[in-house]
Amino acid sequence: MTIKHQGQQYRPRMAFLRKIEDLVKEMQNPETGIRMQSQRVMITNIPHAMTGNDILQWIAQRLWIGNIEAQNLGNFIVKYGYIYPLQDPKNLILKPESNSLYRFQTPYFWPTQQWSAEDTDYAIYLAKRNIKKRGILEEYEKENYSFLNKKINHKWDFVIMQAKEQYKTGKERKKADRYALDCQEKAYWLVHRCPPGTDNVLDYGLNRVTNPNEDKKITIALVRKENMYYQQALMRSTVKSSVSLGGVEIPTKMRVERWAFNFSELIRDPKGRQSFQFFLKKEFSGENLGFWEACEDLKYGDQSKVKEKAQEIYKLFLAPGARRWINIDGKTMDITVKGLKHPHRYVLDAAQTHIYMLMKKDSYARYLKSPIYKEMLAKAIEPQETSRRSSSLPFRRRHLRSSPSPVILRQLEEEAKAREAANTVDITQVMSKLDRRSQLKKEIPPK
Repeated sequence: MTIKHQGQQYRPRMAFLRKIEDLVKEMQNPETGIRMQSQRVMITNIPHAMTGNDILQWIAQRLWIGNIEAQNLGNFIVKYGYIYPLQDPKNLILKPESNSLYRFQTPYFWPTQQWSAEDTDYAIYLAKRNIKKRGILEEYEKENYSFLNKKINHKWDFVIMQAKEQYKTGKERKKADRYALDCQEKAYWLVHRCPPGTDNVLDYGLNRVTNPNEDKKITIALVRKENMYYQQALMRSTVKSSVSLGGVEIPTKMRVERWAFNFSELIRDPKGRQSFQFFLKKEFSGENLGFWEACEDLKYGDQSKVKEKAQEIYKLFLAPGARRWINIDGKTMDITVKGLKHPHRYVLDAAQTHIYMLMKKDSYARYLKSPIYKEMLAKAIEPQETSRRSSSLPFRRRHLRSSPSPVILRQLEEEAKAREAANTVDITQVMSKLDRRSQLKKEIPPK
């Protein structure tokens, strides 16, 4: 699953996954996509479910391919975790029967997302399953559970606390939602922590030019090749996404609607986080998001100042009588205070997760119903759709959106600067200079 690239011997084949995601988005189109409805699994009605036969037929008709090719492509989609089974979550394959049920995975858990599956998340998942199954886990899960217990023993209390909290929250959900979420989590970890003896679909694969883990000898040819690559990279025009997103005053409608998908979509977007911070200030709880951002800076900022940053965060948010004091439970406070005796960049994980879950469960729902979010959604701009040819087959229609070229944007920016410079010129001074020049020409006689 790699492609050759100038200056690099390998990188993940994201173009392949992007094509799958485009197809999955078409599958979820309410007009031309796969038909979804409530389906009965044992004694539970699962909403938004679809059958394996419907998936297979849609792929065959959409791509004009045979059933064998459609079956292979459907297996790829399930193995990569874009669709998960509801009846047999251990086997990530597409069964073409009409009684096999599936659901779409949340886009937050797609393999191309920027965040990676960390050991802490997997440890919380295994601990939650251990509580639910009362110690009855798969053999490889028991081995991973013991290994992670030794590896991240310094924050194992936090892992158990989060597992119990998630287990308690899951019991409060409806039975259908609880069953679907269990299948979703099982399928996700089968992709990202595959059992022994199975193929890891996210691995780079065997078709590689050289081994990326071996020590390369520095030669003149290698240095020249790297210099050529870096020179071309410096000449390549790029737009930094964080700057471009933050600089846009009015976000697009699609971007604002994504904030309602889940809390992570809102808090990762700089504009969404700014709007959410404005809402929290009106509710007199703006210190929660400020504390979360400070913890993010502690984890991913300058590591030479970890001790100073940790002490500043404690004095500002956690100490008795702090100026922006946050409300966390006593157990989490004890874990945090003990960890601050020997600070490291993950020392505030327990408190940060507590505040994150508090904002997610309490403030986030009220924000989506607030006039602040509704006003943002109403003022959001919607790019005009490009003209498209009509097709006799509705599922072959492609919804395209126009996107301005960086060259056009640069030209518009230069024209705006020129207009601004022209507006700042004093026309009276220009006319007086012209009058003086004409007067001098009249006074000087021709030779």
